[in-house]
Amino acid sequence: MDEARSGCPINLSLETVGDRWSLLIIRDIIFGGRRHFRELLNSEEGISSNILADRLRLLTEEGILTRASDPSHKQKVIYSLTEKGIELLPVLAALASWGVRYLPVAEELGIRAKIMADRGPKFIDRFMDELREEHLGRPRKRRRGPSVREELQSAYEDVMAKKTERRKPMDKLPG
Repeated sequence: MDEARSGCPINLSLETVGDRWSLLIIRDIIFGGRRHFRELLNSEEGISSNILADRLRLLTEEGILTRASDPSHKQKVIYSLTEKGIELLPVLAALASWGVRYLPVAEELGIRAKIMADRGPKFIDRFMDELREEHLGRPRKRRRGPSVREELQSAYEDVMAKKTERRKPMDKLPG
């Protein structure tokens, strides 16, 4: 990071992850399980390849992500969250919860925030443990049932299915 404008923790945090794209990249890694450049390039918001490359470089330099060769494909790089990156999950959850309360959020895109807010800190801690296993290789206590990401994805899919069902035209009544 270049010289900071002040030593204020909010200022320093915003100087690190407060641009338009950094938290969206982290969101896609956390919630979407996206770990490769091409996967991250396909964000709904339409990030350009040069901006994505720059933000990935900055997030790596700041110690929020690591970059390693992908063992499954020699020409690919895999990005992983560090502990510093994983600990942004509660920040994203709080920001999303605020957005759901005060902004015109699409139902399907707000369902994850609603579930995290409703289920509370233990649910977020469980998700962070799952991310530590996925990104840092730390074992976690095994639980029965779906992972947090699977639960959130299932809720999203349920909302999408209901929206699709509502859009279907009613069958014509027999006449």
